[in-house]
Amino acid sequence: MAEIILSLKGVTKHFGGVTALKDVTFNVFQGEILGLMGPNGAGKTTLLNIIAGDFPPDSGTITWKGRNITGHAPHKSSKIGIARTYQIPLPFVTLSVLDNLRVAQVFGRKAGSTAPVQTEKILGLAGLLDKKDTLAGELPILALKKLELARALASDPDLLLMDEVAAGLTEPEIPRILETIREVRKMGKTIILVEHVMKVMTNAVDRIIVLDKGMNLCQGSTNEVMCNSSVIEAYFGTDK
Repeated sequence: MAEIILSLKGVTKHFGGVTALKDVTFNVFQGEILGLMGPNGAGKTTLLNIIAGDFPPDSGTITWKGRNITGHAPHKSSKIGIARTYQIPLPFVTLSVLDNLRVAQVFGRKAGSTAPVQTEKILGLAGLLDKKDTLAGELPILALKKLELARALASDPDLLLMDEVAAGLTEPEIPRILETIREVRKMGKTIILVEHVMKVMTNAVDRIIVLDKGMNLCQGSTNEVMCNSSVIEAYFGTDK
């Protein structure tokens, strides 16, 4: 059985009077692609923010490779091997695509990493090799989303949190992002994938966890989750 690389127990987060997450508990296994899905407002991005250290949970614990990292700052999470992409890209707009990767490599790379960062391979994987000298501020939105992935990979993470990387893609572009996700796994990365494009979710992941109203709704294989009556109700409601 694969090793547990990340464990969340009872993770809860409030924003004022709104409960964004409540008692979220699950494990992530080394080398898997774990899908995280749920209707809008379910708490998916909030959960990624907490894992990455963008803000702490109000209660609960996050354990990384047996070490309690609850409330870690983002730079500390990066140094232990956790990287993420954001729905809204925030590159260094006055730097080239390649230099954006170099910044991630120098300042975001996990501590103790000695493997060479293959920037050419990463740029090729992200479909940006022909734009490596282009200023990030001159890229269209889809290229910026690709740069988000490339920058995250340049930090040589063990766990990659991917937040809606397929958003805005056309139907012919879906196979390309699926292949990219599979290639990232071949690089030895564990992935948590948040995605609303169901074709990506159902073809990429090993297992799915569904959140609804900030709580664990169910988890299981793609078929188990997609046929679950509670999931169908959360997405589409009932006719009652």
